[in-house]
Amino acid sequence: MSGPVLLAVDVEPTLAAVERELRRRYEGSYRVICTRAADEALTTLAELSAAGEEVALVLAAHSLSEPTGGDVLERAHQLHPHARRALLVDWGDWGDVATAKAIFDLMALGRIDYFLLRPAVSPDELFHHAISGFLLEWTEARRIAPHTVSIVGDAWSGRAHELRQTLQRCAIPHAFYLSDSPDGRSALRKAAAEANPPCVILPDGKVLNNPTNREIADATGVAIDDEGTDYDVAILGAGPAGLSAAVYSASEGLDTLVVDEGGIGGQATSSSLIRNYLGFPRGISGRRLGQHAYEQAWVFGAKFRFMDGATDLGRVGDRLEVTLTDDRRVSARTVILAMGAEYRRLGVPALEALHGAGVFYGGPASEAPALAGKEAYVVGGANSAGQAALHLADYARRVTLVVRAPSLGARMSHYLVHELEAAPNVEVRLETEVIGGGGDGHLEYLELRSRGTEEHLTVPADGLFVLIGARPPTGWLPDQIARDRQGFVLTGADLAGDDRWPLERPPYLLETAMPGVFAAGDVRHGSIKRVASAVGEGSISIQLVHDLLAAERMQAAGPAMQATPPVR
Repeated sequence: MSGPVLLAVDVEPTLAAVERELRRRYEGSYRVICTRAADEALTTLAELSAAGEEVALVLAAHSLSEPTGGDVLERAHQLHPHARRALLVDWGDWGDVATAKAIFDLMALGRIDYFLLRPAVSPDELFHHAISGFLLEWTEARRIAPHTVSIVGDAWSGRAHELRQTLQRCAIPHAFYLSDSPDGRSALRKAAAEANPPCVILPDGKVLNNPTNREIADATGVAIDDEGTDYDVAILGAGPAGLSAAVYSASEGLDTLVVDEGGIGGQATSSSLIRNYLGFPRGISGRRLGQHAYEQAWVFGAKFRFMDGATDLGRVGDRLEVTLTDDRRVSARTVILAMGAEYRRLGVPALEALHGAGVFYGGPASEAPALAGKEAYVVGGANSAGQAALHLADYARRVTLVVRAPSLGARMSHYLVHELEAAPNVEVRLETEVIGGGGDGHLEYLELRSRGTEEHLTVPADGLFVLIGARPPTGWLPDQIARDRQGFVLTGADLAGDDRWPLERPPYLLETAMPGVFAAGDVRHGSIKRVASAVGEGSISIQLVHDLLAAERMQAAGPAMQATPPVR
């Protein structure tokens, strides 16, 4: 039969169990190929690549030798970059030092996606749970996952680029096609005469011609709030910190509204794979993490308003009032600032003119497939830049990471540094900066400068992704809310000596200089710029909200019930 290939190479007698489970569960949709010989597996992978056939998953036993299972999986990645790869091991093999070290090394070097336990019974649902996860990841990488939204445009830049950004901010799986490409023409034919690029084609066939961002949010099922005006908690920002606060706030019975001028997930949605977030040993994309958190908060009853930011914040009587961009006003007992931070710009006019046409700020979650076989550059030296480079390496012929610092280790996690060093098509240029570039309607070249030698170099480039730090969108906040020189919000002990704090009691840990207003995540001065810390601060902020509301209730009950809030 035809169809994407599932390839397994293992030794007997365990190969029989692997083959049995694959054929019984997946042979209706996939072509299953199993072999006992590593050399035969390598030959098959090469033949499938030459024939242009898709390989969705490759399983190779750790017990193979010369070539090893790791060798097979590494070659599979070279020939079929989108294929998921897993090392087959037996239950308990992690107790063997050599096997454990092999798993650690292969994971650290990016030569496997994860390890997989061989099936023990039939059916082995633990085995199938892992296989299904791998296949879902493959469909998402190929932009063929269920419910994928299609965008068709006449060019990569302009409104088509803005539509892709909007769908990414809403954490909606999507694919982009040029209108004159085979896939673009096919999509337009299926949509009939009503489609007029740039357009968005939804999974149910509905066509939105050049829709507004709000129309996209409405049509894709991203919930809009019930037009209420009074809440216990108003959360400004739907990144990891804001979504975490929403989950804990709504689950604990507080009437909760989340407002974001973009969509779900914040800056995290640009991360193609977050491997160091607790509870996801195989890693999780920022888009999926944001989508899961949004659904979790929504199920608990949180209300959401997307494509609508905040323009003012003040106090009216004993409540706080937030003014939104459509001039609507929302009243809340407490407010949590979780707006995150925005990527800094290069400030090179020639490259700014190509924004969306080869030059992108943020990660390559949407743009990577268009760079298959091409030259890609990433600017930045922190984790987000390293993750972007590794994701691009699955598509581009070569990826160059441009770093101003003299080493990667200063701002990047140890595991990412090792993966970058091991990636065969990733080059790192230290003490280098981008000073120019250009192209005829699309990025074609970059100008680099060595900070040590002042040498200038012009290089061909098809894509540039800039991840050079961030600044918080806090310029609209009232003067009472104290900020540092970069605009990050001061909270808790950092407000010591600031005369804008109006009360006798000290501020709570995450409380700003405006009582009842808290800050969590990247927007806060001194925060650790990690997803896990943002999630933690979001949850802590709700505990502080409970403490504040309890103190206010005690104060309202009279002097006999008053108590001094704890210093936090």
